[in-house]
Amino acid sequence: MESLVALVVLAVGMLGVAALYIEGLRAERTSVFHTTAVNLAADIADRIRGNRTAGVAYAAGAANNNCVNGVADCAPAALAADDVFVWQQDVVAGLPGGTGIIAVAAGAPNTYTITISWAEAGQTALVNYILDIQI
Repeated sequence: MESLVALVVLAVGMLGVAALYIEGLRAERTSVFHTTAVNLAADIADRIRGNRTAGVAYAAGAANNNCVNGVADCAPAALAADDVFVWQQDVVAGLPGGTGIIAVAAGAPNTYTITISWAEAGQTALVNYILDIQI
């Protein structure tokens, strides 16, 4: 009888360890997605800082202008569209169901709102990471 009780206690303990392991894996996946979103937001923020004269062109949309590592010599607005195109491809590749949007509030200085959204397993709503920068 003692052996049976000890076996039940051990089984309950092992189930608890398994549940903690699964929760740890879920938390690790979530942290990887958040880190990826932060890095992607920093990437486009650096691109915006490097092309300050484009201004509101970063909110105009994406276009593959072949500006980076290509033969084209792009104007600031074309480079901005190319930056957004490349960045949005990185967002889709790096996050499940990932989308990236840039909104610009013109002013002195311009305020850029970078929003990255992705689908997280077990959640019905998309997870968002929002970064505001002023340049």
